[in-house]
Amino acid sequence: MSQGLLIIAGLFLPLFPLSMVFNEVFDRVRATKLRILLLFIWPQIGIGIAHSTGVDIPAWLVIWALLTALLYGFRALVLREVSLWVSFLATSAWAVLWVVMDGDITGTQLAFYALGFSAPLALLVLIGGELEKRFGAAYTGLYNGIAETLPRLSGVLVFVVLAVIATPVFPGFSAMISAVVNASYQSFFAALMLSLVWLVWGWAGARLLQGLIIGEPKGEGISDLSSGSTWSYVLMVSVLIICGVYMIGGLS
Repeated sequence: MSQGLLIIAGLFLPLFPLSMVFNEVFDRVRATKLRILLLFIWPQIGIGIAHSTGVDIPAWLVIWALLTALLYGFRALVLREVSLWVSFLATSAWAVLWVVMDGDITGTQLAFYALGFSAPLALLVLIGGELEKRFGAAYTGLYNGIAETLPRLSGVLVFVVLAVIATPVFPGFSAMISAVVNASYQSFFAALMLSLVWLVWGWAGARLLQGLIIGEPKGEGISDLSSGSTWSYVLMVSVLIICGVYMIGGLS
């Protein structure tokens, strides 16, 4: 029964092909607030189910999770729609939590790691909404050069994407370091796979930014973020940085 519960948890800490359930739900939910709610709640359900089993995570499940994370990381490389990119990165990131769960970690710590992955993705959903308001859709390559035409929005976008791909000082970095340490205890192969996942995230993030902020600007007379909105995003990114630094301190 415990093994069966772990598979059920694979719906919420996505394991392919169960991961398709979240991606389908996220795609069908169009309201921004509901999407953000999904990003915060979905992995927490999986953590609760997995921890309720009280059993150790088997090695085969960790490899399954890493393959899922790698699959969705690579798929994000070719995506042009920001909302789909968010969905696939969320799937990839939450799958990594299986590796963290395999170590000596409390349910509270794991919940904070999940939040560290979800919060930047939620911010990216908001930024996608800002792009849709201005251009009618949030697609890479549909419009370019927003660094020139929308410097405030593009600046916020860069920092949020850095948070999503778990760069240092952001919360996801601590989760990934813990995962790498745990994976190294499993095998060299597991640690190598996880490092590749992290590398692919960075590649996908760079491609997303390239398709939006670089190039010849298109469209004129499009308004940038207001000062109030800009400072709101700056505050939220600052909170992420403070939390990330605190979590890094907890690794020592």
